[in-house]
Amino acid sequence: MREYLLVMFVSAAVTYLLVSPVRKFAIAAGAMPAVRARDVHREPTPRLGGIAMFGGLLAGLLAASQLTNLGRLFVQSADIKALLSGAGIMFVLGVLDDKWGVDALVKLGGQMIAAGVMVWQGITVIAIPVPGYGSVPVTPTQGMLISVVLVVVMVNAVNFIDGLDGLAAGMVCIAAMAFFLYSYRLWLGYGINDAAPAALFTAVLIGMCLGFLPHNLHPARIFMGDSGSMMLGLMLAVAAISITGRVDPDLITEQVGSQTTAVHALVPIYIPLILPLTVIALPLADLLLAVVRRTWAGKSPFAADKQHLHHRLLEVGHSHSRAVLIMYFWAALIAFGTVAVSITHTGRTVVLTMAGLCLVGLAVLLMPRFRPRAPKAVQSFVPPRYRDGEQAPGTEAPAAVEEGAPTAADAGGDTPAMAELSAEDKALLGRLGTGATAAGQHGERRS
Repeated sequence: MREYLLVMFVSAAVTYLLVSPVRKFAIAAGAMPAVRARDVHREPTPRLGGIAMFGGLLAGLLAASQLTNLGRLFVQSADIKALLSGAGIMFVLGVLDDKWGVDALVKLGGQMIAAGVMVWQGITVIAIPVPGYGSVPVTPTQGMLISVVLVVVMVNAVNFIDGLDGLAAGMVCIAAMAFFLYSYRLWLGYGINDAAPAALFTAVLIGMCLGFLPHNLHPARIFMGDSGSMMLGLMLAVAAISITGRVDPDLITEQVGSQTTAVHALVPIYIPLILPLTVIALPLADLLLAVVRRTWAGKSPFAADKQHLHHRLLEVGHSHSRAVLIMYFWAALIAFGTVAVSITHTGRTVVLTMAGLCLVGLAVLLMPRFRPRAPKAVQSFVPPRYRDGEQAPGTEAPAAVEEGAPTAADAGGDTPAMAELSAEDKALLGRLGTGATAAGQHGERRS
C-alpha cells in the first residue's frame, strides 16, 4: 500500500505544479475559446489542462518503475506499455481538438484507433465471468470488439460530464478510488497478480485528478479539455479490461474450500461485469439520454446541447457548487455501494444503508433554495457564500433583478438615495450633471 500511496502522491504533486505553466502556455497559444451558448461559465477560460495530467501520468509511472514491488510489473506485464500508447494517441487527439477543433467523426475514429492499438498490445477481454457457470472464453475478434466498445463508451461518457467546474475530475477520482479498493483487494486478499496493473493505473489516476482539482474547482482557472477528459476515460476502461477475464474462479474456490462459501467469495469475480458501469453510472446515463434525446429530435447524436444532467440541476435552482456536490454524492453512493457488496458478508446491511443515503440525496436534490450557513466560530475559515450577511464575489444579483422585475430607475422613480435629497439639492445636481457628462464636455472642448 505504501508504494501505491507514493505513486499517487508523486502523480498528484507533478500534476498540481504543472497546471500553472500549462495555463500560461494555453493562454499564449490561444487555446481559450469564446463562451458558447451551452457553456455555464461567463468568461473565456484556457483549456489544455490535459497536458498537466499527462505529465502526472508519466511521473507516476516513472516513480512506480523505480520501486521494488511495482517495478516488477514493467517486466511481467505489457499493460503499462499498452496504456502509454493508447493514452498518448488520445492525448494528442485531445490537444488538437482543444486548440483547433476536431470533427466528431474524426474524433470517434481516433478513439477507436487508440483502443485498437491497446488491444493489439494485449489489453483485451479474454473471457467473461458468468455467475453460476464460470468464465466463458471469447474469440479474439469478440474480445477485440468488446474492448474497443468499452473504451469508446467510457471515453465519451467522461467527456459528456465535463460541463461544470470540477465535475469530471471529481467523478473520475471517485470512480478510481472505488476501483482501486476492488483491485487492491483482489491482489492482496486472493493473491491474484493480474489485478496489480489495474491497482497501479487507478492509483495514478487518483493522483492526476487530485492534483488537477484545486485549479478546476468553481470558479475554474483552467479546463482539462478533451485532452484530459478522454485520457481519464481511457484509463478507467483500461483498468476494467485488465481485470475482466483474467481472474480464474478456481483460484478462489480452492481458497474458500467449499462451493457454498464460494458463492459469496466469487462475487468479486463477477463485479467486473458491473463495476465499470456503476463507477460511471451517471455519465453513462447522461450519454444514453443525450443520444436518445438528440436522435428523437432529428439531430445528430454528436450535436451539443444544454440539457445534460448537470444543466438540469442548474435549471432546478441549485448553485454551481451544489450541483457538482450532488453529482459527487450519487457517483460515490453507486460506486462504493457496489464495492461494499463484494467485501461485506451482510448484503442486507449494505442495501439498507444505501437506501437511507438515497433518501438523504433525494431530500437535498429537492431543496435547491436551501443555503447552509456555517457557525459563527468558523465563518472566517469558510467561503463567503456560507457566511451570514455576505454574498460571494461574482454571484448573481438578487432574484428581483434576475427575473427581470422592474427597478425604481426603470419605473422612472427616484432611487432611495435621491429620495432623501431636498428639492434644491436635486435642482443643483441637475444643473451640474454627472461626472461622465462633465468628462465628456471637457473632452469635446479639448478636441
